[in-house]
Amino acid sequence: MSAETYRDAWGIPHLRAATAGELARAQGRVTARDRAWQLEVERHRAQGTSASLLGPGVLSWDRLARRARLADTARRCFAALEDKDPETAAWVREYTDGVNEGLAACDAPEFARTGLAPGRWEPWTPLAVWLATHILFAGFPAKLWREHITAHLGPDAVALFATDGPGTAGSNGWLVSGERTVTGHAIVAGDPHRFIEEPGVYQQIHLSCPEFDVVGLAVPGVPGIAHFGHTGTVAWAITNAMADYQDLYRERLRRTGAGVEALGPDGTWHRAARHTETIHVAGEDSVEVEVIETDRGPVIAGGPEGLDDGTPAALSLRYPPRVTADLGFGALLPLLRARRVADVDRALDAWAEPVNVVQAADTEGGLLHRVAGRVPVRATANRLRPVPAWEPGHEWTGWHTPPRAGLTDGVAVMANQRGPATPLGVEFAPPHRADRIAALLAGKERWSAADMPALHTDTHLASAGPLLDLVTALDGLSPGAAALRDRLLAWDRHMDADSAGAAAYAAVRGAVVRHLAAHPALAPAAVPPAYPEVLQPWLALVPRIAYALEHLLRAEDPYGIDRAEAVRAALEEVAAEPPAGTWGDTHRLAPWRALPDTSGSPEPGLSGDHDCVLCTSAVPGLTDRAARGPAARYVWDLADRRRSGWVVPHGASGVPGSPHHRDQQPLWLGGELAPMVTDFDRLTKETDD
Repeated sequence: MSAETYRDAWGIPHLRAATAGELARAQGRVTARDRAWQLEVERHRAQGTSASLLGPGVLSWDRLARRARLADTARRCFAALEDKDPETAAWVREYTDGVNEGLAACDAPEFARTGLAPGRWEPWTPLAVWLATHILFAGFPAKLWREHITAHLGPDAVALFATDGPGTAGSNGWLVSGERTVTGHAIVAGDPHRFIEEPGVYQQIHLSCPEFDVVGLAVPGVPGIAHFGHTGTVAWAITNAMADYQDLYRERLRRTGAGVEALGPDGTWHRAARHTETIHVAGEDSVEVEVIETDRGPVIAGGPEGLDDGTPAALSLRYPPRVTADLGFGALLPLLRARRVADVDRALDAWAEPVNVVQAADTEGGLLHRVAGRVPVRATANRLRPVPAWEPGHEWTGWHTPPRAGLTDGVAVMANQRGPATPLGVEFAPPHRADRIAALLAGKERWSAADMPALHTDTHLASAGPLLDLVTALDGLSPGAAALRDRLLAWDRHMDADSAGAAAYAAVRGAVVRHLAAHPALAPAAVPPAYPEVLQPWLALVPRIAYALEHLLRAEDPYGIDRAEAVRAALEEVAAEPPAGTWGDTHRLAPWRALPDTSGSPEPGLSGDHDCVLCTSAVPGLTDRAARGPAARYVWDLADRRRSGWVVPHGASGVPGSPHHRDQQPLWLGGELAPMVTDFDRLTKETDD
């Protein structure tokens, strides 16, 4: 037997092979069959060539990918892997060989639609895909925002606007020990929050060979199961630790007859690496990009001549894999082979990025709650804002020891709030999701795997409090606004899709955000610096106000803003033109697609909101549509893996027209999970490869 492919009722692939290498090859092959177009898009994104596929709209990303040296870093990391861990390197090669075999035989309709053919994957391509997927996870552009808002409002504004930014990703995760379950064995559950893409960013898969048997959520284009897995005897899951592990340096650059030089902290000019690359753009002329790298790292914005608007600025990015030539792929095989929590723990010692909080449990009662990843030791200023490359004191001097934590009353909850990773980060998510999950878990002594979807789909919005407090205090309103105030105060604070009260609250909240953004004290910050377009979401004023609204409504000195009057004006505005329906009428899914959807199917309405456990994120003041939300849900039962469950927003197949392209969406919308089937006798055999 080389490899066998089976499918369950949801089209999820279950692969069985004689060796780990043959299994990796089969994983690559089946991923190419199920996700050929997605793999092509990801390969181009990782290489900085997506404009040749998708046109000028993605050119800013390609510039960042080229200037940040993502593909070159992936090559370096793979070369180091071959030298230090040849077994893992060979395993990754098997995967990419399988991808190429699958792509050669694929008939994905997107290729016919565009007249294109899939390109070839190199052994380092999975590393580049991983790096491109996570390069913005740590939110380094937030340092530009802090600098920007400080320039307009002073340093105190940094804390006022500190919150989970619009470009970051988060997750919910909770670990319930056996003392708090009906079976006496632990449960690990949660849902990663990311931009919702079609096909999805996670691939449900089952990998089985004599060495291991693992079910979990893989990243298409990357071998193994990194973030969420269940081996039968141990299960693990992650949330984003919100750690700060990337630095921005302000560079002083000058051109010389030989190239470009950068001023170093020793007071002397040092030669910077420099070359030019060409980005091909579909339907337009090619574009040249100058790639410069100093001793700190690649220059990602500006150059010797400054930014596009002539501002004298250049920014270099320092990130761990570029420094160490290690992306953490050495952890992947040990994770698959893990039998106990101690095995997961040892595997994660090799983890690099993104930096995660990991929760794990095994069938013998072992529990794990720790941070995994590489965070540099450096000056506090590095973590807060861009620092001057020409001044000493901003170098990296080592690596932090990843913190660990225990459980409280048999439970550990992580939802990107301040927790074990607090010493490693600057900004964290508000505590509402974590507090709500903890409160719900405290409400019952014993839990089962079947109970967990009720937590996944909870819609209580604790962050509504400050706005509703101001609404309560208003008087002298018009009759329409007074009636709207009474409706809001009677609302149960649940962001349910069928709730007219939630729709009214969201409308008032959006109007408040717009009124605050237009206030003379804040409006000047609406004009961001001329940084690349791909970084602009972190610099946009309206989303920043939206996600910091609680702080702005509670702050002692709100820069002379009469918040009560802003709320009054918003209430009158909405009363004059109230929302006609429910929250789900406007709070609709807005998935990213590389090509426009031609099915004509309307996007579904959603429950939830940014600070709900059911985290479906709108951008108040801009749109009610949700581009981010649960990219998967999972429940790992350590008593019996067969009682585990999972779901993704669309389906297992990325092929339009497939019966499994969107068949899980009704489950996802309804808060249900697909059952996890791991017995090959209960599966349908598809191929002998």
